[in-house]
Amino acid sequence: MNRIVVILGSLVFLGFSAIAQAPPKDGWVSLFNGADLAGWKKNGEEKWIIEEKTILCESTANKYGYLTTEKTYRDFELRLKFKGEATGNSGVFFHARITGIDPEHGPDIEGMQVEVDPSVGNHTGGLYESGGRGWVMMPTAEGEHALKLGQWNDLEASVHGNHVVTRLNGIKIADYTDPTPKFTDGVIGLQIHTGGGVRMRWKDIYIKEK
Repeated sequence: MNRIVVILGSLVFLGFSAIAQAPPKDGWVSLFNGADLAGWKKNGEEKWIIEEKTILCESTANKYGYLTTEKTYRDFELRLKFKGEATGNSGVFFHARITGIDPEHGPDIEGMQVEVDPSVGNHTGGLYESGGRGWVMMPTAEGEHALKLGQWNDLEASVHGNHVVTRLNGIKIADYTDPTPKFTDGVIGLQIHTGGGVRMRWKDIYIKEK
């Protein structure tokens, strides 16, 4: 009798676990299956591996490195989680494209970047245009303190035409209408910044196209 109760209890627990781990519905699609880098492309010499059902990016060659989607996207909502494990800088690109390879610095990229930094006050969630204008919007004063140091952080980006909104741990960081957008579609990319020291984890990456 006790054995039956234990088995039934285990089945109920597994059922609740499956519900808790189920991906979002209502048009949301997972970009990372937790097992491999299917649907993604490595650009450069830096390290991108799967570890404990997360994507771990780590500096090995002291150059820029990017993990980009094979598919391009125009208008979308993006959600993901990241956790910094070292002091190196990273980022999330959209409407981006790899334009070439610099032998000294690694791949060149153009596109808009949502800044991701492991340190509080270093503009995580702000918007930076690579291959163009540089910073286009810094975080709000409140947003500069939204980062959870050494913990998993929730990052969201809403991209509709030339209007971009970013949120970090539920706090609005940037709300920007671009007067001169350079691109209206492109790949989504995760970055390893040059300079060494990057060690960042990513998981729960979901997108909903509009």
